[in-house]
Parts: sequence; C-alpha cells; structure tokens
Amino acid sequence: MKTYTLIILCFFITTFSFSEVAQSEKEALLALYNSTNGEKWNHTWNLNEPIENWYGVTVQDNKVVEINLHFNNLQGNLPQEIGNLVNLRKMNLGFNQLEGELPATIGNLKSLLSLELFMNKFEGQIPSEIGDLKGLRVVKLYSNSFTGEIPASIGNLKNLKELMLGSNFLTGTIPVEIKELNRLEILSLIDNKLVGEIPSEIGQLTNLKELVLASNELTGTVPYQVTNLSNLSTFMVSDNNFEREYVSVVDGEGSMPIGAFEFDSKTVITDND
Repeated sequence: MKTYTLIILCFFITTFSFSEVAQSEKEALLALYNSTNGEKWNHTWNLNEPIENWYGVTVQDNKVVEINLHFNNLQGNLPQEIGNLVNLRKMNLGFNQLEGELPATIGNLKSLLSLELFMNKFEGQIPSEIGDLKGLRVVKLYSNSFTGEIPASIGNLKNLKELMLGSNFLTGTIPVEIKELNRLEILSLIDNKLVGEIPSEIGQLTNLKELVLASNELTGTVPYQVTNLSNLSTFMVSDNNFEREYVSVVDGEGSMPIGAFEFDSKTVITDND
C-alpha cells in the first residue's frame, strides 16, 4: 500500500514539475516584452522566473488567461504574436504609450471577454477581425488615434455590454449593425468625426444605460425611438451638427425619465422645450 501511494505521489510531482505554459504562448509574451521595451517597464519581468511569477500575467491550468499591464510604461507596438494567446480572457494595456496599428491577429483571441487598450497612441483602423471575438463583453479603445469607420463586424459581438470608442478620429456613420448588441449598457463614441444621422435602430438597445455621442459631426435629429430606452441614465449628444440643440442628461442615481418627453418622429428634446 505504501509503495502504491508513493507511486501515485511521484506521478503527481512529476506531472506538476513538467507542466508549463505552451511554447507558443510563452513566445507571444516574450514578443510583447521585446516590442514594448520591457526592460523599462515600471514593473518588468524576470525572464528567468516561471511565467506564473511575471507581473500582470495570470496563468490557470498552464494557460495564460489574463494580462494586466495598465499604467506600466509600455512603449512600442503590439506584436502580431499576441494572437497566439488563444486562451486569453482579459487584456488590459491601458494608460501606456503603445502605438502603431492593432494587429489583425487579435481576431484569434476567441476566448477574450475584455479588451482594454484605452489611453495609448494606437492608430489606423480598428480591424474588422474584432468581430470574431464573439464572447467579448467589454471593449475600451478610447483616447487613441484610431481612424476609419467603425467596422460593421462590431454587430457580431452580441454579448457586449460596454463599447467605448471615444476620443479617436473615427469617421463614417454609426453602423446600423449596432442594433444587434441587445445586451449593451454603455455606448460611448464621444469626440470623433462621425457623420450622418443617429440610426433609428439604436432604439432597440433597451438595456442601454449610457448613450454618449457628443462632439461629432452628426446631423438630422435624434430619432424618436430613443424613447424606448427606459433604462437610460446618461444622454449626451451635444456639439454636433443637429438641426436643433439637445439637453445633456447625466444622472448616476437612476434612470432618466425619458418617457416623460413623449416626442414623436417630428419632435425632439431641446433646450427650448
């Protein structure tokens, strides 16, 4: 019996000793380290230690499931190899000095739930491959230098609760595909260069709590379908090219009584009403 127990114990010790993160994931982390000047991070990595000990990296069952390196002085580009972290659930690289384009390989991160790259210097278009990340619940890309249109593939993210793309240089119209995001609670596109009218389909986002479209180049009027948004507590559409001015409402205490305005397709909420 003692011999049997010893054999089982040795098996578990041996398995534990030789279990490690896949080489492709380790190479992806090293690529991130090298391409973002890892030696000068605020909290750097000792590459001689196990990955489990690397700052901001969470490993579960020998898989890299989270990277949290926000406000850590990352400088440089996000490498193509980032797409090898196929088990990643959360990535927060906010408040750094990352630049260049967001690699299309980010579309490989099918397990990703949260993508936070805010307050960096990213440029170029938001890759359409982001629409492949159908498990995403949070996307925070605000305060960068992204250009081009919001990809229509964003409509594939039906689990999304927060979409924050403000303070970029995004152009084009608000894609009608946004109507598919029926779990969305926060939509912030503030301070871009968006044109055209607010799509009436936005009224289908009945879980929406914050609608922030201020400081763009939107035209026309706010569609009356916005009255369907009974959970709305923040409504900001000022500083656009609308036919009339609109009141901004911010109420962290509870829902905005938007139904009380009772406007139809020919009436709008304005400062003068």
